Amino acid sequence: MGAFHEGHLELMRQARKECASVVVTLFVNPTQFGPSEDLSRYPRQEKVDAHLAESAGVDLLFAPSSEEIFPRRTTKVCVEEVSSRWEGPLRPGHFEGVATVVLKLFNIVRPDVAYFGLKDLQQCAVVRRMVEDLDVPISLRFLETVRDSDGLALSSRNAYLSPQARAIAPQIFRSIVLAAQAIGEQQDVDLAIGRAVAALTERGIAVEYLSLVDPITMNPLDRLSPGCRLVVAARLDGVRLLDNVGIEPGANAKVS
Repeated sequence: MGAFHEGHLELMRQARKECASVVVTLFVNPTQFGPSEDLSRYPRQEKVDAHLAESAGVDLLFAPSSEEIFPRRTTKVCVEEVSSRWEGPLRPGHFEGVATVVLKLFNIVRPDVAYFGLKDLQQCAVVRRMVEDLDVPISLRFLETVRDSDGLALSSRNAYLSPQARAIAPQIFRSIVLAAQAIGEQQDVDLAIGRAVAALTERGIAVEYLSLVDPITMNPLDRLSPGCRLVVAARLDGVRLLDNVGIEPGANAKVS
């Protein structure tokens, strides 16, 4: 959706390494914003983004207008089950907006491979399920979250944080890493999550949810499972931040 940062650019660079040609779609999608969300405030810098995309080796930047993508809004794509938890109830209509615009962009661009970042884990699950259920002829590549040097997941919305909040925000990543390590070492899942929530609350970070999930179904888990991830949504300084980490079990558990 624009305001490109290193997370976006890493997707472009990886696509450049693996593909003969690379197209980037840039579209601030109005249908995935709720009535109280920040569509009007969302950062827009198309000329800067075009330069950044070119520097990453992109061949074509496709930046249509809202009128081109949505001349009317009579058809929606609803991906049930994977969208029913977490972001789904908190942002009604969000995933319908995401799935609809992604499918439209797939049909317009006709890529062989599409690249997504895992920071928006549930969005990845929704896109994966849509592609499977609708037999969309495309391969999906999901790349790990790119982070700042202090661990904060890169996001266009980080620009909304005050300097004071920006200094606190990396605690989200640190807390879920500690929780993930504890879970990976076979400690109680609820206990590890409870400690992480308490630590974040003490720092003025309001946790909306923090859970161990299956990244394919987005169902909550009460024990380690192959590929499981710890997901969090939290508010700080009025800014909503998402993050997640994968867990590798063992005595010296690692996260990714």
